[in-house]
Amino acid sequence: MLKKENRLTKKKDFDEVYKKGRGLKADSLFLKIFDNQGNPTKFGIVISKKVSKKAVTRNKIKRVIREIIKNIDFKEGFKIIIIVYPSIKEKGFNEIKEEINYLFKKAKCLNL
Repeated sequence: MLKKENRLTKKKDFDEVYKKGRGLKADSLFLKIFDNQGNPTKFGIVISKKVSKKAVTRNKIKRVIREIIKNIDFKEGFKIIIIVYPSIKEKGFNEIKEEINYLFKKAKCLNL
């Protein structure tokens, strides 16, 4: 589970990232990232019912993504939203991890 200070929870924060953030796309994920200098990095995960009608499936995908994010070292000061496409259902843990790492390297938000 992500710490409370690392979660996007307010609609205002999501709207800010959607309007001012830049987007990066991989096969089954879309990343919206906004530079929020000085504050801790925060994450939000968006999975629509188009991915799966079952909440159990959507929640499982969220848990997998959170587990991957938890073990990555990020720079401070970003607001990040991960939007999931339906094609993620065919992917395994390692494939999702590779996609997420690819997007974060492309966004240059990792401590390397």
